[in-house]
Order: sequence, then C-alpha cells, then structure tokens
Amino acid sequence: MRVAGAAPVPGLAVGARDTVAITSRLAPAATMVVTRDPGEVYLLRHTAGDDAISFVERIDPVTLEPLGRSEDLAGGPTWPGSLAAHANGSLYVVFGNHAHRLDPDLSVVASAILPRLRPYNGFVFMPDGCLVTKDFAGSRPGAPVRPDARQPCELVALEPERLEIVDRSSLAEPSIARLSARDDDLYVVGDTGLLRVHWDGRLHPDQGFEAAYRTLAGQTYGWDCVLALGAAWFLDNGDGSEGYDGTLRGHGQSSAPLHLVRVDLADGRVTLTEVCTEPGGLVANPPLIDPGRAIAVGYDSGNGVIQAFDIGTDGMLTARWRRRQDHGAHLVLFPDTGEVLTGDFDAGRSMDQAVLLDIGTGDEVARVDTASPLQGVLFPAAGFDRDLYLCTFSTVSRLSVTAH
Repeated sequence: MRVAGAAPVPGLAVGARDTVAITSRLAPAATMVVTRDPGEVYLLRHTAGDDAISFVERIDPVTLEPLGRSEDLAGGPTWPGSLAAHANGSLYVVFGNHAHRLDPDLSVVASAILPRLRPYNGFVFMPDGCLVTKDFAGSRPGAPVRPDARQPCELVALEPERLEIVDRSSLAEPSIARLSARDDDLYVVGDTGLLRVHWDGRLHPDQGFEAAYRTLAGQTYGWDCVLALGAAWFLDNGDGSEGYDGTLRGHGQSSAPLHLVRVDLADGRVTLTEVCTEPGGLVANPPLIDPGRAIAVGYDSGNGVIQAFDIGTDGMLTARWRRRQDHGAHLVLFPDTGEVLTGDFDAGRSMDQAVLLDIGTGDEVARVDTASPLQGVLFPAAGFDRDLYLCTFSTVSRLSVTAH
C-alpha cells in the first residue's frame, strides 16, 4: 500500500544555490493532475451546475498547454470528481453521477450512469482491479443540506472493462469524505463514525467494527482518512467547506476545536488530539502521515494553522512544531528528503503560494507565487524530475527546481 500523500519519486532536494520557479496556466475548474509514464500528464476539468460535464486534457509537462482533449463526458451535479490511471493502461473518471473509462489518447472506451442523482466524489481501485465509488452527502455551494437531513450513502463497485455494476451496499450513515482502502478493506469516514467494508468481489460491511469519533459538543464531520501505522487518521470539523469563496479562512462552523483523529484499525479505539484550540476550525482534506519519521501533520484551514506531531509507539501524539499558514489542499510528502508541499493563501494580494516545508522542523525550504487568485483546496501530484504539479479552481501550475 502506498501511503496517501507520499510521492513515489525522489524529492526535490532544494539547495541554497537552486532556483525554484512556477509555470502557470489559466484552467477554470481544474480538479487534479495525474501523471503516468515520463512526460504523460493529464488534467481533469469540469463545468458548473447540476448538469455539468467533465473532460480530460493531456497537457505538455513543461508548458502545461493542452496536447489533446477528451470529448465532453456526461457528468451531473457538480462536486470535484476524480481521475486515476489503472494498471490496465486506461484512465478512469468519476464526476457527477457518471463514470468513464478512457484510452491514453483520451478516446472513450466505456461509460456508466451511477445509481443516484448526486455527486460521486471519488473512487479507489481494489486489488482485483475493480473500482469502488460513493455518493456525496454534504452541502454544495448553492445546495445546502441540513446536518439532520443528510442521507446515508451507498458504495457502488464497478468492473473495470465495461464499467458494469457488480455490487452495491448501503452504508450505515451519510459520508462527505472520499474513500480509502488497504488490501481488500475499504474505510469510509462517516458523519459520526469510521466505517469498514470488506471486498471479496462483493461488498460486506463490517458490523463488528465500531469507531465513533463525534463525541464532543460543537464537533462536526470528518474528511478523508489516511491509512498508516495500523490506524486511520483524519481531521474533523468539516462543516462550512461549502462556503469556500476563494478561501476557506473564516468559514468554519464548528464551536469545538479541530482535531486530528486516530482510529486503531485493530480495535476501533478513537483518540482525538487538538490541532487548533480556536473555534471556527475547518478542513476539506486529509492530514499527512510520515511513517518513516513517525510524524503526523494536521492543519486548520478556517484559522490558518499547521501543526505537526510526533507519533509515539502507542499511537499517542506530542506536539512537534506549529506554523501560522493558510493551507487548504492535499499535502504531498517526499519521503527521502522530508520536503512537504503546502500552500499559503495571501488574501491581501489574492495570491496562492506554494510553500515547501521541512517535515522535521517546520522550517520553510522555498516559497513561490502560483499565479492563482484562489486558495488551493485540491490535489497536487509529483512530477518526473525535481518538479510537481498543483491546481486550484482557476489555475494549473508546475513547480520546478533547477541547479543555479
């Protein structure tokens, strides 16, 4: 299993004599970049509304200009979807209530309508190659859902050739977060607890696994979980993310402090550790876990705080370093160098910045403007040679490091 957020390539290794530069291109409603073989870079984009479409561009790995584009792909209600490269050579898109299989040249091989007229906000590949996805139970901009009116979600499993549905399984509660998987077990952060579902060609909810994490007054739902060191790790207090207006700062609705939640995968034991003591905490993404260094990094996008912890052998956390920084997107770790890609939104200049930190100390390694007027809350990707890709809802960018 690859640790979520860990880059599969050597680190940037930024030195005092190196130059860190950004190339950016306007790309409205960019969601994520996926890399395949060296030089192959794909960008998922979409339109807006309740009948939105998505499309995939193959982009130049240096200039970011389009080299090819898929046809418009049927979508549905807008919420950022997902793009992934499969071991069979195909690309897969889930957006709105549709799934699509594309060839590397971006021609459509197969498409499927998903059962519910709701956004499906992510998917995972299982060891046998099947895809499992899930509908989204949260509020969207202009489409609020009261917490007491959220509906339980459903897992849907698709075979990878023709995208035919092979199984469906109702969950015990609503879920806003994306899915995570380890071997044949799926983990879903629900509205109040972590759920586990076993896959053997069919979906089997683990009725004996109980891990309630919503135990405090004023605490709200959790986002995506990272599976590492025998535990599931995620951040709570997600209510308010639908209020994003170019930044998540100030949109939190939780009166309880924001926590890094640890759930032991063996016994379901839950531990809450405060990331920020201030009310109004907010996240829309997962934390970062560095198993090799036994360091966890959490953040509070509503209050502009990043906090790192040492992970004890018993799983307990001890504060390591803390920064005031307006970060909102997925974190990316280069395990060999300990460099972490973070963001920092400068509201005064309406400028999102890419900031590389040392995971051991929290010290700033490099900082560069991305040219995006919106805070990044999406999914970066490691590049091929001392570079990486990141996107916001307005812009796709490439950060590169060159020797002076």
